[in-house]
Amino acid sequence: MKSIEVDEELYRYIASQTQHIGESASDILRRLLMMPDEVQQQEVVMPVRPKGIVVSKDAGNVATIDRVKEMRSLLISDEFAVQEKAIGRFMMVLSSLYRIDPEGFTEAAAIKGRTRVYFAESEETLLASGKTTKPKAIPETPFWVITNTNTDRKRQMVEQLMGKMNFGADIIDKVCGEI
Repeated sequence: MKSIEVDEELYRYIASQTQHIGESASDILRRLLMMPDEVQQQEVVMPVRPKGIVVSKDAGNVATIDRVKEMRSLLISDEFAVQEKAIGRFMMVLSSLYRIDPEGFTEAAAIKGRTRVYFAESEETLLASGKTTKPKAIPETPFWVITNTNTDRKRQMVEQLMGKMNFGADIIDKVCGEI
């Protein structure tokens, strides 16, 4: 994969042309420039897969999800860009992480703070862990998360979660920087 630099105006235009969550900048440019879609020929369609997850074949013909590509696609999506508050971006990141790897998310969600439980499968569990937790349901997941934390704590929660889900440091830094 090659990298190119574009100015802010062009970047915003490319991002504004996103048609669905998970569409990469390469896919957008290919569509806009009406180039043959070689990537589509390599993708495997699974019988049931969450919207926006890119599934492709690796060298051993095993279906894999490009987790980093999914997170990068989220960060350049219009839906993410219109989130004016950190809480909205935080919730979208958590929802995407679950969608990419539900099992890994479930295991990683066991992280806790010094005195608080961060994630739980019920609002009651979070309410019992502190008086001012402000639990919110994470969209499209069975999980709840505390939201009465500052932005830095939300970033730390995502950093710990992604680390336990075995994401690389580069994408963790990028995602946390966007919250």
